[in-house]
Amino acid sequence: MGNSGYTTLTRQSGLMREMQALAHNVANLSTTGYRRESLVFTEYLRRLDGAEEPLSMASANARQTDETQGTLSQTGGSLDLAIEGDGYFVIETPAGERLTRNGHFMTNADGEMVNADGFRLLDAGGAALFIPPDARAITIGRDGTVASDDQPLGRIGLARPADPAQMRRAGGTLLDPGGELVPADTSILHQGFLEDSNVNPVAEMARMIQIQRAYEMGQKFLDREDERVRGVIQTLGK
Repeated sequence: MGNSGYTTLTRQSGLMREMQALAHNVANLSTTGYRRESLVFTEYLRRLDGAEEPLSMASANARQTDETQGTLSQTGGSLDLAIEGDGYFVIETPAGERLTRNGHFMTNADGEMVNADGFRLLDAGGAALFIPPDARAITIGRDGTVASDDQPLGRIGLARPADPAQMRRAGGTLLDPGGELVPADTSILHQGFLEDSNVNPVAEMARMIQIQRAYEMGQKFLDREDERVRGVIQTLGK
């Protein structure tokens, strides 16, 4: 296979990864707090043996999380929370602290606020938030202050990664910050609301069609290259 074939293969591999990312986005159109993910294509030069010029190759391994605000939907749940701004809820997991925009919380047997997987929601000091079993009229302020019967119980900690480019998906709606966290003091909490997925279905489907056409063009080129090589081998073998 010639150099052009190897270059096309790297491009095809990147297009396949992007198609998988798009399919995952579409599958999570209705997932609360889901953040759309995209791939970033980059070009690099690979040195060849001898006096040949370096070969331009494509790579699509870098992933980027879309920070666009999703629509807020009212639920009325006292422990349903939506964030307005760039902050994230900080969740304690066995693998370390993770971030999420999914604000659907509940209490466990110990009275701690947890997500649907049972992982604890952390307060501004990095500790679990405890709600007494006899607590009534739970209110959560726009600054994250949790109170029951006008008695403060704690303050939900909102944070964001110091370097958003390092953030990686960690399963479901959880994100690995990939580094240091900084407080998201300008973010606002809305009690009784949840944030919808920020995936735009029309844009995702349009991009899917573009990727599919680009992949098909690359495949046709590889098929023609394969036929050319076969023809040369058959001619030389006679």
